Amino acid sequence: MRELRSSSFWRAVLAEFLGSLLYALLGLGASLRWAPGPPSVLGAALAFGLAQATLVQALGHVSGSHVNPAITLAFLLASQLSLTRALGYLLAQLLGMLAGAGVLYGLTPAPVRGTLGLSALHPSVGPGQGMVVELLLTAQFVLCVFASFDDRHDGRPGSAALPVGFSLALGHLFGVR
Repeated sequence: MRELRSSSFWRAVLAEFLGSLLYALLGLGASLRWAPGPPSVLGAALAFGLAQATLVQALGHVSGSHVNPAITLAFLLASQLSLTRALGYLLAQLLGMLAGAGVLYGLTPAPVRGTLGLSALHPSVGPGQGMVVELLLTAQFVLCVFASFDDRHDGRPGSAALPVGFSLALGHLFGVR
């Protein structure tokens, strides 16, 4: 509980909130259809990957820039994060994502808004198949994050930005369709 009195804890929680807000705003914003036709999977994948890479570079030194609850839970389970910090991060991420989606909703004209970037399973993909794909893609992303932030590397979060961003973009390229 001493952690709650630490200014570095609250800076990290605020960084997770801000990072999640920007991640949702930028990633979902790039997924909107401004013109008729199918959405650009490549554009959305690059937007999410570049947003994640940018946030790791900008906020990684403050909080690790998890932005994704799966990363926070993985760090908690690997004993790399305290329960207090993990709960603070998860709450900040949830509120940040909601705030980012809310800002995007308010800024986007109704005809363009659509489902606000919400994706759904392809009609020929069952829920079980979709869950397995999501689990595999999340596992590859978590493994990349752990490898990129491994202290046996050079220990600088900035060097993790590109592999983490590329890993997320790769997951989107494979999983979006």
